[in-house]
Amino acid sequence: MAKTDYITRFLIWRLRHLSTKNFVLIVSGVIGIVSGVAAVILKSSVHAIQEFLTNSFYEEYANFFYIIYPIIGISLAYIIGHYVLNDKGGHGIPDVLLSISKKSSLIPRVKMYSRVITSALTVGFGGSVGLEAPIVVTGSAIGSNVGVLMHLNAKKRTLLIGCGAAGAISAIFGAPIGAVIFAIEVILLEVSIGSFIPLLIASVTGALTSILLQGNESTFNFSISEEFVASHVPYYFGLAVFTGFISLYFSKTIINTESLLDKFDEPFLKLLYGGAFLGLILFIFPPIYGEGYDTLNHLVSGQPNNILSKSPFFSEIDNPYFIILFLSLIILIKPIASAITIGSGGSGGIFAPSLFVGGIAGFLFAYTANLFNLPIVLPLASFTLVGMCAVMSGVQHAPLSAIFLIAELTGGYELLIPLMLVSSVSYVTTTYFDKDSLYKKQLIAKGTFLPATKDEEVLELMDIKKIMETDLLPVSPEASLGDLCELVKLSKRNIFPVVNDEGDLNGIVTLDDIRELMFDAESQKTLKVKQLMHSPPEVINSNENMQNVMDKFEKSGAWNLPVIESGKYLGFISKARIFHAYRKKLIRQNQE
Repeated sequence: MAKTDYITRFLIWRLRHLSTKNFVLIVSGVIGIVSGVAAVILKSSVHAIQEFLTNSFYEEYANFFYIIYPIIGISLAYIIGHYVLNDKGGHGIPDVLLSISKKSSLIPRVKMYSRVITSALTVGFGGSVGLEAPIVVTGSAIGSNVGVLMHLNAKKRTLLIGCGAAGAISAIFGAPIGAVIFAIEVILLEVSIGSFIPLLIASVTGALTSILLQGNESTFNFSISEEFVASHVPYYFGLAVFTGFISLYFSKTIINTESLLDKFDEPFLKLLYGGAFLGLILFIFPPIYGEGYDTLNHLVSGQPNNILSKSPFFSEIDNPYFIILFLSLIILIKPIASAITIGSGGSGGIFAPSLFVGGIAGFLFAYTANLFNLPIVLPLASFTLVGMCAVMSGVQHAPLSAIFLIAELTGGYELLIPLMLVSSVSYVTTTYFDKDSLYKKQLIAKGTFLPATKDEEVLELMDIKKIMETDLLPVSPEASLGDLCELVKLSKRNIFPVVNDEGDLNGIVTLDDIRELMFDAESQKTLKVKQLMHSPPEVINSNENMQNVMDKFEKSGAWNLPVIESGKYLGFISKARIFHAYRKKLIRQNQE
């Protein structure tokens, strides 16, 4: 019996014995397990590659392999992704958001495994990016394709994408609550109580799968023992503002560096230059190699000198002022290294780099303050963790995810108050100057609009050409008023588009424009339509998104606007038609 026959029989059985609600709960657990397995495979692969490539080699060869590793890793990731798997690298999460917004939550099947392979090669060979975005893509693709296989609608597929993302993040970090909130805050536009439960199930099963396969091994090897002290609040506030500006720098640097790399038309030239420059950065600043979580573990444990141990130039230096300079340079260079890794053809995300930069910024803030003998000694570990939360909140515009993720990583909630403070202040500082998150900015840079509200989401589902009205009678600009009057007799509309022989829209004439002239016999013979026409208040292009269309209606005060394509007249669109289509879409979504 063919596989499709088994699936069909199962689906028929499911319809008879299981409600869709209960079925989604079961499927969410399965997705969490599969996403957890994928996360463990990716994590283990990267660590195995890094261990093989870097175990003690720096002591004898003075880090010279750091120069060539990134070129090899990024090249392999690009070649395999582009030519074998037909899946280009990149950030990943913006692609997931685009699939939800524009592609009915359909993610290509290849993404269920392609990013595991390409990101393992990229990060394992020293690419300065994180594994979180690739595993979110993997989990989301698993959710989407399971939804397709089970014949679930777009709304349910979207929920399963969120389940895949939650299961993957939970497995990577061992932070099930933070993973659920990340899925809600970053991936999904809206979540009801009914859809909240599948996210919880997927997150828990993802975390349990990771524990069963690799034990309680954690990304970060620390816990916070210091209690929160209220007198530290002013310093946490200062850190929040500081990290808010670092978040702005981080986002702008990523965008600008990738834009610079896009100017290379030849991909292999981009690989060569990008990989070589990244290798040079890693040679001088070894802590930037890979995700960089080992560096954060050293800082949290109060051992900043250890970050210099792999450097061929600075390993013997034991000077606190040099450590400040070294860490400051890493904050400035890390976003460039991450953008080069992705922009050159590698696969990864900026989740881990934002945590890395934030942790160093928090440590640097407290370390510098303590060096100047301020009245209060600031706890280095606490400020390092709080800094991670602040930059994640500012870069990803996900303040709640940042709070709970870091709180879970510390093994407790002793830092909950400062985490809430810095997350909110950093977020407000960042959004005051730039309202869009890095993910949204990347989509905007590609000319893609991402809906931020339910209204915008419904509007995006509408196609201008499908709701456009074409029953308005066009008239030539050379026609006489008398000719136009004949059209008035035939038409049920009071607007007449003026279209030349080439199909270009020259203007419009309304019934009000000719009301006082249409019964004058002399005017009917002597006046031309081109003398009576006027420009429409706005013109709509056929490929515009509906949010822009509504903005044009709002600004112009018009009820009807013409639609053109490359200057050619296509038809008219009315507010009433948009409202009718919006209502139908909304009813359909609620029924689903």
